[in-house]
Amino acid sequence: MSLKSGEWREQIDAVDAALIDEFQSDFPIQERPFEAVGDALGVSAGEALDRVKSLRDDGIFRRFGPVLNPPVIGSSTLAAVSAPEDRFDEVAEIINGYRQVNHNYARDHEWNMWFVVTAGSRQRRDEILAEIEDQTGCSVLVLPMLTDYYIDLEFPVVNSDRFARESLETTDASATRISEDAAVDLSELDRRLLLEIQTGFPLVATPYRNVADAVDADVLDVLSAIKRLQRTGCIKRIGCVVNHIVTGFDSNCMVVWNVPDDALDERGQAVGELPYVTLCYHRPRRPEQDWQYNLFTMIHGREAAIVDQKIDELATEHLPYDHDRLYSTETLKQTGARYDDIVGQ
Repeated sequence: MSLKSGEWREQIDAVDAALIDEFQSDFPIQERPFEAVGDALGVSAGEALDRVKSLRDDGIFRRFGPVLNPPVIGSSTLAAVSAPEDRFDEVAEIINGYRQVNHNYARDHEWNMWFVVTAGSRQRRDEILAEIEDQTGCSVLVLPMLTDYYIDLEFPVVNSDRFARESLETTDASATRISEDAAVDLSELDRRLLLEIQTGFPLVATPYRNVADAVDADVLDVLSAIKRLQRTGCIKRIGCVVNHIVTGFDSNCMVVWNVPDDALDERGQAVGELPYVTLCYHRPRRPEQDWQYNLFTMIHGREAAIVDQKIDELATEHLPYDHDRLYSTETLKQTGARYDDIVGQ
């Protein structure tokens, strides 16, 4: 049974807490990973596995397995439409009907529906955007990521922090240019493997062996391929993906900033190093659509007032520029990115 936000703390003990906060990444890449997890937690491999299953079933974990990196594997973009109020549900249904749309949020703004399209190629991505525009009759604001300063939704949640990483002083950030085309060459095994694991690993004692059986490959080859996909950036991390809503971080705001172009990298990297900034990246301006913002940040917190306070701090101390605050009002769709069309690319 899924837990409501606020109830989850009563259901966990110290071992669960360690699983939640310490295994969001760096999950062992070995044939029987829960043996290493159990050793680290002081429990048996079977108990470690059962605890992950329970935490997933209770909704504390959204899923278990790899977090893939859409801009490296294929072609991805953030997009938005201004859906008429009387057609909002209809427009959402059309957009959500695409498997390549993996996130869709209603936001309190003139551009009121924000979604992510991830496809195996830039051509297919752009075809989907054109189809959405044609089917909905709504102009689509297309905002691909151009520079990644900091993106990391991994942070401790078994605490009393009011906002993400409140106890940390800094995080590492750098300016990484992002291509709109797939940025890595994939072998045939890589492609089969990514398709198999795009929704996560099976929660069994031997997840890598089960994946190997599913893609008709030797488990040692799969283990090597997983490590290679991590090195090339296709896989960002492997672990238990926490549900931030259930664990109390249910206030978040996407803030967009109009930063002078000659200050963008310096400001973007400096802001990315602030621990309470969970996402920081550069997207293009679209002046023809009256969109003048070029830097995007995201803050996660337990209370809206605290999130506002941190945004005020950003605006006062770090980004003294025109900005807009886009609060999410409803989750319309949230899945992992789908890469069905990378086969044969």
